[in-house]
Amino acid sequence: RENARDLPWRHTEDPYRIWVSEIMLQQTRVAAVLGYYARFLAVFPSVEMLAEGDEELLMKLWEGLGYYSRARNLQKAAKEITALGGFPDTYDGLLALPGIGDYTASAIAAAAFGRREPAVDGNVLRVMTRLTDCHDDISDPKTKRAVRAALAEVMPEEPADIRIFNQAMMELGATVCLPNGAPLCDRCPGAEFCRARLEDRIEQLPVKAPKKARRVEQRRVYLIFSDRGVALHRRPDKGLLAGLWEYPNEPVEECAIPALLGLAPEELEPAGQGRHIFTHIEWRMQARTARIPAEALPEGWVWADRQALAQDYAVPNAFQAFRDAV
Repeated sequence: RENARDLPWRHTEDPYRIWVSEIMLQQTRVAAVLGYYARFLAVFPSVEMLAEGDEELLMKLWEGLGYYSRARNLQKAAKEITALGGFPDTYDGLLALPGIGDYTASAIAAAAFGRREPAVDGNVLRVMTRLTDCHDDISDPKTKRAVRAALAEVMPEEPADIRIFNQAMMELGATVCLPNGAPLCDRCPGAEFCRARLEDRIEQLPVKAPKKARRVEQRRVYLIFSDRGVALHRRPDKGLLAGLWEYPNEPVEECAIPALLGLAPEELEPAGQGRHIFTHIEWRMQARTARIPAEALPEGWVWADRQALAQDYAVPNAFQAFRDAV
């Protein structure tokens, strides 16, 4: 209680607000989430309003947070929750909702409803494997289940204590038993009984199987302008960055977009480079630019001026390198 960070979602037991925070915090730092969280709740203050909300507005509010399927699953789940007449109040009920996995179901069940459910994320896995000097692979679901079972044995009984137990375990991993760099063992309340520290094996833990190498894609991005703005194209409804607006792009070997726009290769000028890393793919991008008459835009594409880019169209962070040029 003395060391807890003052975070807005810790001042509520409203399952909606807790759920929104947990989804935003997936794969995203706390500092990055704070502003998004406040803006999101200002526009969608209830689960019913989210269920009925405009998808384009939802995507615009999410712009820059990445992992956009999280936002779509939020709205799908909001519709289910509204149809149910309210939030499920158990781990199993929450787990059945779109976009909610083991950790998120546990976190909401404990924080909103005082259920005795350990919330085991990467922070907690790191703390527990170090405390117990466990060398099992934390990417193996069996390891997570074992840690969850061990925590269930020692969780407190009272709802208020359950909430702070889960928060404290996650806080310990996020602020003391750090993921990158040396842990702050001199500040840790578990230092005297941490087996990895006593055996001088902290830097070896946690154990995690190496990830597969990312596939590298060389892509060409086209920054196409007219008097009405910059050209945007909508991505397919499924797959990477599904349904989002983008500066038209394609693998460098295809060269189909210039022909579609009636442009010869020599009419396109270099406009910078960019790089973006997804979970399994890395895009290495070269930009080309040209001006065309506004009426030459292909069907299904749109022109976006500054105001439209700011208010209406969610362009993902993958194209951040080209925003200044646009």
